[in-house]
Amino acid sequence: MNRTGLFVALSLALVIGLLFGIYPELDLKLAALFYDAAAKSFPLKLNALAAIARDGAMWIAWGLALPAIVALVIKLARPDKPLLISGRAIIFLLVTLFFSAGVLTNLTFKSYWGRPRPVVVTQFNGPESFVPWWDPRGSCGRNCSFFSGEGATAFWTYAPAALTPPAWRPLAFAAASSPAGSGWRSAGIFSLTSQPPVW
Repeated sequence: MNRTGLFVALSLALVIGLLFGIYPELDLKLAALFYDAAAKSFPLKLNALAAIARDGAMWIAWGLALPAIVALVIKLARPDKPLLISGRAIIFLLVTLFFSAGVLTNLTFKSYWGRPRPVVVTQFNGPESFVPWWDPRGSCGRNCSFFSGEGATAFWTYAPAALTPPAWRPLAFAAASSPAGSGWRSAGIFSLTSQPPVW
């Protein structure tokens, strides 16, 4: 990713973060689009096609990490052989995946950020009070909802896109931004059944 792309991505994150920080009710309105008040449930959480799409998108992200994992395993097994892909690319892909989807999401925020998921807030027939994304003082004790592990993994698909040759990079970023390739999937219809968007 060049400086312009990084600037655009960070600016977009800032604008969305501020928008949902200033108007936290937008979070509830967005989640309400997927809530069935009559059934008092998020119907997509029981939808088989939604589950297949959600799992499939995760497999896409892990499929993008697989070449780096395989190259590292082969190099460890056969140190005399050259790397199949650049060592810097292997480190970049595996470290960013490990920290974004692993450490930052699951070991840090989900354990220590008390924001409850939409399925358990009072606006959607749950017992807990809604908390804006920026407030860590919610009543959720564990596996909470500051942002989603699936969303972090899906947004990680921008990392391999950044490593593509410059001529292919716009297409790679477009693919990473597609519903199957990125956080649109996790921030959209497939995760609102269990948690809010990653904002």
